[in-house]
Amino acid sequence: MSESQALVVCERRGTVGLLTINRPKTLNALNVETLLALESALTDLERDADVRAIVLTGAGERAFVAGGDIADLDSRQGLAHYQEFAEVIHRVFRRFEICDKPTIGAINGWALGGGTELLLALDIRLVAQEARLGLPEITLGLFPGAGGTQRLIRQIPLCRAKEMMFCGEQITADEAVSLGLCNRTVPRDRLLNEALATAGKIAEKSPLTLKLLKRSLRDGLEMPLPSALAHEQAMIGLVLDSADAHEGCRAFLEKRAPQFTGR
Repeated sequence: MSESQALVVCERRGTVGLLTINRPKTLNALNVETLLALESALTDLERDADVRAIVLTGAGERAFVAGGDIADLDSRQGLAHYQEFAEVIHRVFRRFEICDKPTIGAINGWALGGGTELLLALDIRLVAQEARLGLPEITLGLFPGAGGTQRLIRQIPLCRAKEMMFCGEQITADEAVSLGLCNRTVPRDRLLNEALATAGKIAEKSPLTLKLLKRSLRDGLEMPLPSALAHEQAMIGLVLDSADAHEGCRAFLEKRAPQFTGR
């Protein structure tokens, strides 16, 4: 399959990896094949030591991910086939959530159902002003089953999360920012460049420190505060003993830009 036909296009822009879900005719809807392609591309970028941050977006101007592939879901018969989809989508979204490299979403259009659930697993989310988000599964007799019920209630007020899931209505990009679902709105024609620039700023930092910082945030969120503070203390001890920490301190004293190596 040529790159132009790939379900997920994987590019490297210097120290930034760019993943584009490439099913514009279906508004980048997710099926098992697309999810597996996304997982494979993410694995490639995780293994590439030169890639220090990852941007995820959707092909075309209409959608980031418009949701799961409804035709594919409706064609499935029997619990085992539904479980296959559920297991794959949960695994792939979790892979993004626990990825040691910072992830930035460029939400270029509709992010509905699985699209909103996917962005909930990303670290930073920039959203086009025209984009719409939402969890409309209830209107199909379903509910968000790709992590949405659990991630959403951990990221926004419970009453607002329930309203989004019970009513199934779309929200605007501005509403998503005000709720804390996204970092900021960006004009669509500048969205990808803004996401790449944000990733580039992050990629200048120590990859080792970023990895340990992400782990401290992710693991600490699920711990009682005393345990989380002890975890942070252990992580910062590892950072202070790193070559990158010494390089950063020396660069500050010598008034030059640091050259981090990830050690």
